[in-house]
Amino acid sequence: MPKKITKKRTGASQRLSAKKISSIAVITPGGDAPGMNTAIRAVVRTATYHGLKVWGVERGWYGLINGLVKEMGPKSVSGIINKGGTILHTRRTPEFNEKQNRKMAYNELRLRQIDAMVVIGGDGSMKSAYRFMKEFGVPVNVIPASIDNDIPGTDFTIGFDTAVNTALEAIDKIRDTATSHERLFVVEVMGRHNGFIALDVGLSAGAEAILIPEVPYDLDQIARDIRAGQERGKESFILVVAEGCGNVYKIADKLKDKLNIEVRVTNLGYVQRGGTPSSLSRELACKLGAVAVESLVNGLYGNLIGAISDRVVLFPIDKISKTKKQIDMEHLRIATMLAS
Repeated sequence: MPKKITKKRTGASQRLSAKKISSIAVITPGGDAPGMNTAIRAVVRTATYHGLKVWGVERGWYGLINGLVKEMGPKSVSGIINKGGTILHTRRTPEFNEKQNRKMAYNELRLRQIDAMVVIGGDGSMKSAYRFMKEFGVPVNVIPASIDNDIPGTDFTIGFDTAVNTALEAIDKIRDTATSHERLFVVEVMGRHNGFIALDVGLSAGAEAILIPEVPYDLDQIARDIRAGQERGKESFILVVAEGCGNVYKIADKLKDKLNIEVRVTNLGYVQRGGTPSSLSRELACKLGAVAVESLVNGLYGNLIGAISDRVVLFPIDKISKTKKQIDMEHLRIATMLAS
C-alpha cells in the first residue's frame, strides 16, 4: 500500500446532532488478528489527544455485558505497537444475540457516561456493532481487523498482510523439504468461507495449484499438471488449499492415488493468527484507528473505516453489510499461468 493515505467519505454517513462526545470505549470482539493492539494504541492516543476519556472493554461483548470495563490512557498502550493478539482479550459471545443482554451492555455504557464506541473486528463484529447502534443510539465506528480480508469497503483488513507473510514463510521452508525429498506438499491455510489468504499465499509462494472455496476444482487436471511438471524436471510441488475446500487429507489421498509421488499434508492452522504485525498491518492500524476516533469527534458515525488504494475511506455500515467482498479472479489466472 502506498505510504500516504488521505481521508475521504463515501456515501451518506450519519452525523451527531446533539452534544459532542467526551468519552469513548474501544472493544475487540470476535477473532484476534495481528495489528489489533496497534489499532487499540491508535484509538487511545488519538482520543487522548482530543481530550476524550477512554475506556477499554475486556473480552469483547461478554465484557461489555458483564461490566469488564477499565479506564485507559497513553501509558496503558505503551509498548504494544509490535505485539500480536489483543491486550483487551476477546471472547465469542453468542449471548449478545439476545436483546436483554444487549440492553445490559448499553446500561454499562450509561453507567460510565460513555458516549460512543470504536469496534475493532471482523464482519460479525461489524454487524453486531451496527445492530447495537441502531437499537440504543450509541454512535459507533468500526475498524476492520481480520486475517481473512473478507470485509467489503476496504482493500485490506488489519492482520491480513501479517497472516499471508506468516504462511508464506512457512511454505518457503516446506518447499526446501519438498525439493529434497521430491514430494508434493498439500498445505492448508485458513479461509473457511473464502480464499483470500490462499490466493495471496499461493501466488507469492509459486504454488503449482491453489484451491479456494469460490472456484470448483478438478483433481484430475491438477494431477495432469503435476505430471507435466515432472516431465519438465520439476522436483517439488506445492498445493495451497483454503480450509473451506474440504478435507485436506482426503484431497491429498486422492492425489496420491493419481500420481507416482509421495504426498504430505501440512496444516498451518492458528499460527497464522499470531506473531508480530507486519509493517503494512501496523501502518493500516495506526491510520484507521486515528480516523475512527476523529470521525466521531467530527460527528460522523455508523461507518466502516477502510482503506481503498491510498485513501482512508468511510463507508456506511448499512450499505456494505449487505454486500460480499469478491475474490479477484485475475489473481488466480495469473497464479495458474505462472505455475505452468
